Amino acid sequence: MFASRWLQVPLYLGLIVAQAVYVWQFMLELWHLIETVFLHGGTPVTDSAAAPEVVVMLTVLALIDVVMISNLLIMVIVGGYETFVSRINLNDHPDEPEWLSHVNANVLKVKLATAIIGISSVHLLQTFIRAQSTPNDKMMWQTVMHLAFVASAVGLAWIDRLLSTSPAEHTRSHL
Repeated sequence: MFASRWLQVPLYLGLIVAQAVYVWQFMLELWHLIETVFLHGGTPVTDSAAAPEVVVMLTVLALIDVVMISNLLIMVIVGGYETFVSRINLNDHPDEPEWLSHVNANVLKVKLATAIIGISSVHLLQTFIRAQSTPNDKMMWQTVMHLAFVASAVGLAWIDRLLSTSPAEHTRSHL
């Protein structure tokens, strides 16, 4: 039964493929930025009425979004594998992420929730930048969803704090 944890390995390999897709997406967005700024003199390639600086800002936000989702993938791949499948045993390797030494399921949930808040913040900022062309109900629902993500993250962090201060955790940590 314990060996069934190895069934998760194809899932993590699939996330690595998804990571490669995000690298490709980043390169496409970066090319779009270079094309807009240098090849078209700051004029958007599309027939959008947005000012060039707004197009550049939205493209940079799209790049940030891809990087943040990619970071989220790394946390899930590395942290999930380490927590649920097998130790990675980096043996003080200089590239070992600092957070990996104290990752557990609760810490991973809080880190994922805060990463989702960051991604949601970027999307909300993009929506607010496009406020003139975005319906009010769409902006309202995105704001409500963002606040729900924040409330969820606060709840997860609070539960993690409660669990880390429970007598059972203290007993286990002293063994």
